This record gives sequence, C-alpha cells and structure tokens, in this order.
Amino acid sequence: MIIDLRSDTLTKPTQGMLDAMMSAKVGDDVYKEDPTVNELEERIADMFGKPKALFFPTGTMANQTAIKLHTNPGDQVICDSNAHIYHYEGGGASFNSGVSCKLLQGERGMFTAEQVIEAINPPDFYHSPLTALVEIENTANRGGGSCWDFEELKKIRTVCNEHELGYHLDGARIWNALVAKPETGKDYGQIFDTMSVCLSKGLGCPIGSVLVGDEDIMENAIRIRKILGGGMRQVGFLAAAGLYALDNHIDRLAEDHQKAKEIGQELFALDFIKRVEQVETNIIIFELENKADEPKFLKTLADKNIRLSGMGNGKLRIVTHLDYTNDMHEYFLNELKGLKF
Repeated sequence: MIIDLRSDTLTKPTQGMLDAMMSAKVGDDVYKEDPTVNELEERIADMFGKPKALFFPTGTMANQTAIKLHTNPGDQVICDSNAHIYHYEGGGASFNSGVSCKLLQGERGMFTAEQVIEAINPPDFYHSPLTALVEIENTANRGGGSCWDFEELKKIRTVCNEHELGYHLDGARIWNALVAKPETGKDYGQIFDTMSVCLSKGLGCPIGSVLVGDEDIMENAIRIRKILGGGMRQVGFLAAAGLYALDNHIDRLAEDHQKAKEIGQELFALDFIKRVEQVETNIIIFELENKADEPKFLKTLADKNIRLSGMGNGKLRIVTHLDYTNDMHEYFLNELKGLKF
C-alpha cells in the first residue's frame, strides 16, 4: 500500500466517474458542438452567477488566459509573493502577456486591501508599469490551504473599482474554500471579474479547469485559448468527469479537511517539528526543527510507503484527497505517533 500525500492531483477517476465518461455524448468542441462540454460550462457559469464559462485542459492555461484578457504588455499584476501564477506557471505571465508581478508580503498567501492600495502605481507616472489587475488565490496553496476572509475580498473589490483594475480569482481549490466557509459560488461571482475553477484537484477529475467571467471580459477568451493551443475536439469525455464530480465529490471534501486537521494535531505533538501552519482545508505545511533533516525525514516515511512533498529548507507539505482512504489515514497516524527522529 502506497500512501501518496504529495498532492490532490494524484487521484484516479472513480468507477462512477469512469462510467460517466464512457457514456458521454460528444461532439467537436472547436465548433462548440460538444453537448457535454456545453452542459458543464453552463452549469459552472450558473454556480458562480456568471454569464460565460469556458473549459480548459489546465488551470495554468485558464489563469494565463485571464491575465491576457485583463492586461496589455508592459502592465503590472498585483499578487501575493506566494501566488501560483508567480511560482508555478513557468513564467507565463511575462512570456504570454508581457506583464510583471508586484509581489505583496501577505500572511499565509493572503494580503489586505490596504496593501493593494499601497501597491498601485500612479497611472500618470510613466516610469513605472501601469497597474491593471489584482489576482488572488483561494485557497492559498503555499499558505497551507488557507481561506481568505470574504469581507477582505470585498474590500479589495472596492479598491479595484476605485482604480479601474481587473480582479481575478485563481480558484484552483475554491471548492475546498466553499466547503470550509459559509460563502457560495454566487457570492464569489458577485465580486470577481474572472475566476478559474479546477476540477482535477479536490474534485478528483483526470483533467480540466473552467474559466468563468463577465460577458465583456470573456468575449476573447476562446481566441486566447486557441492561441495558447487549447482547442480540443471530443473533450466531452473529460467534461463528463467534471459533471460527475460536481454531483458526487464536493461535499466529501469535508472528510479531507478533517483528516488534514488530525494529521496536523499529530505533527504538532512531535518534538522534532518546529511548527505546523494552521490547518483549514486539505493542506498541511510544517517545518522541521533541523532544516538539514528534510531528506532524511522524507526517506524515513518513504521507507514506510508514505510520500510527502519537500518544499526546501526543512518545510514540507501534506495534501489529503479522494484516494486517501480511512485505512491509510489510520496507518499514517499510527506511524506518526511512533515516529522517532
């Protein structure tokens, strides 16, 4: 038994999901004639109260499309210093859109409206890039699956309105935030111009993200997707996985959150663990007392068939997910209890 807790992207489709995929009605999506894709886009647009949605093969492509839609070359995007668009999208913001990022030092991947105000470049000062977009990530991956305070998000919306800035949500794990917090998808739709929502993380699909947004900003989304190589044909087989996940895999995210909290508690009790970040959803980030012990720690657990992610400098990450069973959880907790290091 291999217990792989490196990421929630490692899940395999369930039998029910496979059955839905194999029975999907399909067409050529480049012609917008795939009925299952169209159904998925319409459903997710409705969930977030937006008029338009577009299916993408990856969350990175969806985010990169959004950045392109909101900006012109030479513009600047405000985001957290731990943002996915900055760290994990291959420099795509600069390569695809010709923009730079102004990085805010937030708390666990989350910043404030006041920090946004201070980061906006004066529009008439032509020596600095023109600020065009504010981007946030919810939940914040490198913040340990942290959930933004919705009132702060609304304050940032007000700042964006006052300064005529776009507002994009990287919602790679928005489903986790919706389960953990009281807000609804439509609440988010009311304040963001565009949102990317991922199907292949917490919801257990093999592939796919959806970009949703307002009518005017989404007008050229399909053109940008084409430019980035995202035109797909009978992709309804994959969209069917998304529809199945929406029906069956959202509420169960609470189980992942509970397991993550229990793992965090066990880690906190170990004397060689320096600290454990607050656990809100399905991600646990923790640090070893001795940074140099990271390779040894990872190997010790790997020898017990438990895989984690090393983040460097003694920091590690655990992500619970659909394929992390109750039996695996019990085994892992027992191994942590007796771990000597």
